Amino acid sequence: MPDFFKYLQEKVVFLPAALDTSHTFDFETPFEEYFWETPFGGKISCIHFKTTNPVGVIVYYHGNSDNLARWGSIAEQLTKYSYDVLVMDYRGYGKSSGPRNEEFLYSDAQATYDFARKNYGENNTVIYGRSLGGAFAVKTGAQNHPKMVILEAAFYNLQDVVNRWLPVQVTDRVAPRMRYHFLSNQNIQHLHVPLYQFHGSLDKIVPVSSGRKLFEHYSELRPDVEKQFIEIKEAGHDDLADFPLYRETLKTVF
Repeated sequence: MPDFFKYLQEKVVFLPAALDTSHTFDFETPFEEYFWETPFGGKISCIHFKTTNPVGVIVYYHGNSDNLARWGSIAEQLTKYSYDVLVMDYRGYGKSSGPRNEEFLYSDAQATYDFARKNYGENNTVIYGRSLGGAFAVKTGAQNHPKMVILEAAFYNLQDVVNRWLPVQVTDRVAPRMRYHFLSNQNIQHLHVPLYQFHGSLDKIVPVSSGRKLFEHYSELRPDVEKQFIEIKEAGHDDLADFPLYRETLKTVF
């Protein structure tokens, strides 16, 4: 039963779509594709979007489904703010491969950040995490000192999301057996940079209460650090970019 539970959690938390390594990406923005070998047996596919005279780079950690064929098209929209964008696929997604656990995923996120920091400087590096990617954004931001961290539909920790779907008597038994925890509430204790957090009021995947709880925790920890929680009324989990408040706020942030 424990092995089955671990298998089930993999299937619920991660919804990857694989791509053949010969797949050719097609995007409107000029880009380079990298294929990196990372610690712990990782082979990571990464897209690097390039603009004219960039003011810096955004390291984008995507959500829990699909692959770069979809997420590349989403991430490249951030180039309109005059930033280059770096976005990787997690292990098992797209062309990326390697054994997967929480430590290995955090390590790959750090390796991507290291590339950005080396080529642009840390003061010009922004971290952006969407949904599951918010866990990697918080962890990487806490281990480094980027220009800022931006979160979209991020959660307090994975257990907080699980609690939404299971009764209390079940979650008490499930928690000790979870393979993945993504404890952003603990990792954010080591973050020391401006934080901007977007969340849809009608998000049915990650409730806005979970995102707000994470933000309020950071507010208590860092009362003097610039921060903002932007709740997008009527927005769900995947459509925040359709709302003017999201786009206008990003303009002021960048």
